Amino acid sequence: MSAQTPVCQLLERQDGDYRGWLWVAPPRDAWLEQGQGSAVSANHGVLQAWREHGRAACSPFDAGAVGEPPGAVLFWPKAHALGEWWLLWLCANLPSGTRLQLVGENQGGIKRVLKVLAALGLGCRKIDSARRCILFETRLGDVGIDPDAAWATFEAEGLVLATHPGVFGHGKLDAGTKLLLERLEAGLPGPDRARDVLDMGCGDGILAAWLARRGHAVTAVDVNAFAVEATRRTLAANGLEGQAVASDVYSALGDRRFAAIVSNPPFHQERSIDYGPAGRLIREAPAHLQPGGDLWLVANAFLPYPDLLESAFGGFQIVADDRRFRVYHALRR
Repeated sequence: MSAQTPVCQLLERQDGDYRGWLWVAPPRDAWLEQGQGSAVSANHGVLQAWREHGRAACSPFDAGAVGEPPGAVLFWPKAHALGEWWLLWLCANLPSGTRLQLVGENQGGIKRVLKVLAALGLGCRKIDSARRCILFETRLGDVGIDPDAAWATFEAEGLVLATHPGVFGHGKLDAGTKLLLERLEAGLPGPDRARDVLDMGCGDGILAAWLARRGHAVTAVDVNAFAVEATRRTLAANGLEGQAVASDVYSALGDRRFAAIVSNPPFHQERSIDYGPAGRLIREAPAHLQPGGDLWLVANAFLPYPDLLESAFGGFQIVADDRRFRVYHALRR
């Protein structure tokens, strides 16, 4: 199986021995998933793909799961602060002196790695470049910075929210989420009619915490392990109950059904627009709603969700529209 993504095509042409290496934050690529070594990723979908091929894969929040590999490859993310966090995590979790290669696309900011490594006191050399990508190598060391220091909190809607560079809307309340909350205030029953509610794509946990504060039994899911951890921290910081689990849309929920589903679904994957997860959210929502249950969804106004909602539910309402965002409401008959 040949590599499919540019970064993996660059790695594929190396003559180094990657057996037993740790692949960190890897993209979806069959060459990796059917190859050598193990993976650590915050993406639940990536972890599931590796495990389906019988490969070892874990979240960065699975303490001690990575062992002592002979080397590691970090796929540099678009979010610069997240790349720095992965570097700190690797320095804290792998032995000093472990070989580390860093690969990424020029448009994704891989050239900035040089300054980041220099600031941490780590040397670096360029190994190769092709496919508009660059491969660097260094060795890990004790940099004296706890990766947990990347976590912070901020306040919104009377709640304390945990935030991390790997979480959508890092450090601020998204305008679309705010519009959705305004509609939920009037449209979703309060504490006297508490229900089982699913927060799909929970992010920093603002929706989950807001719903839990109103007395609802909340299940929050996200494909991103950073978001799941942020939601857990947000609920704990506010003394609220709720369950947060990693799930690729509904994959971890089985046949569970809810009285309501609320979501501000993502549509970006790195630099690309990807409607896949939101499309699945809408199409499969009726199967995860109780009779009479409803879906509350906020999205950028230009996104093509009306046809999906019409097909899945047979009808829907636009209950708010500020020209940037729309809040959709659909009822399972």
